[in-house]
Amino acid sequence: MPPNRKYEKYFQRQGFELIAGLDEVGVGSLAGPVLAAAVILPPKAKIPGLNDSKKLSAQQREKLFPLIIKQALGIGVGIVDWGLIDRINILKASHLAMRLAAEVLKPRPDFLLIDGKYPVKSPLPQLSLCGGDLRCVSIAAASVVAKVIRDRIMRRFDQMFPAYGFKKNAGYGTRRHLKQLKNNGPCLIHRRSYLPVSQILLDFEPRPR
Repeated sequence: MPPNRKYEKYFQRQGFELIAGLDEVGVGSLAGPVLAAAVILPPKAKIPGLNDSKKLSAQQREKLFPLIIKQALGIGVGIVDWGLIDRINILKASHLAMRLAAEVLKPRPDFLLIDGKYPVKSPLPQLSLCGGDLRCVSIAAASVVAKVIRDRIMRRFDQMFPAYGFKKNAGYGTRRHLKQLKNNGPCLIHRRSYLPVSQILLDFEPRPR
């Protein structure tokens, strides 16, 4: 069953007019940023085929992306890079990315619908929904926006660091990426705090004699 507007309709009946869906992408990646998007859709938005970004192919996401951009009342994006991820941990970094996405969103939303079980540090009223990208159209739209933008960023990094296949793996730990990581060692954008990277990093650091 595709995402629907049940949650948006419910909170609009409670008096909230501008309801934003929030989702993040890149939590499990070994490299690159974690990125969140916040999207406010109008009540009569028509985006055929909209679903959780993980249920869609890259081609389907790219087709949906301009439809969301065109119809959305507002879109906000928050990005936290690999260095800060290593310093504060990925859970805090993903929450920060979502908070930033909500903060830059214009017009300012009245209510937040968040994918996941944790709230975002924000003065705005909110509801966290596990599997929200499968249940709520605003969150599904945010998941597509976040995924498309992050994939485009990783394709740019692929040009800078062609040895790791970021264009195909988006930084995730595929078998080929792990092999390339072992052969070449981590590059600038790899997350040093992640176990596969930290273990491989030991093999490339000079040992005391």
